Amino acid sequence: MKIYTKTGDKGETSLIGGTRVPKNHIRIEAYGTVDELNSYIGLLRDSINDKHVIEILVEVQDRLFTIGSILAADPLKSKMKLPELIAEDITKLENEIDAIDLVVPPMKSFVLPGGHTSVSHCHIARCICRRAERCTIHLNELFPVEEIVIQYLNRLSDYLFMLSRKLSADLGVTEIPWRPRI
Repeated sequence: MKIYTKTGDKGETSLIGGTRVPKNHIRIEAYGTVDELNSYIGLLRDSINDKHVIEILVEVQDRLFTIGSILAADPLKSKMKLPELIAEDITKLENEIDAIDLVVPPMKSFVLPGGHTSVSHCHIARCICRRAERCTIHLNELFPVEEIVIQYLNRLSDYLFMLSRKLSADLGVTEIPWRPRI
């Protein structure tokens, strides 16, 4: 099987279920942004040495493939059995967030992203996650999306923020507070 099919050469692609849509369709934008996030989390994972965090990020990447398949399916035409997100996927992220919250200093202000390459990668992944969430919400305004997908993306962005704080603490990086000039 060849990687190229030439079926997209005119700016359209197929959803799971066979529906053809333009490549700039909001559904393509949503699952494409999830794919971008997944790739960026791979880069983040490659910059980390913490075995537990790596395991969590691998699981997150698996869930992002699940979300991508959900978003790539035409809900009216697809008969394919797709993987599912479950409430425990969100609970796991919440538990990770709570565990990190116990070991990082309390936040007193916004912090400037940066301080170490791993921390910066985490912040960029968080921003891509927020964009994926926005795209998915936009898609949901036009075509219903399972609520759990939006919840997972929302919680994942929170996890990525907290992970950036954990990485800063683990690496001895000083978080620089944002001090607005007023």
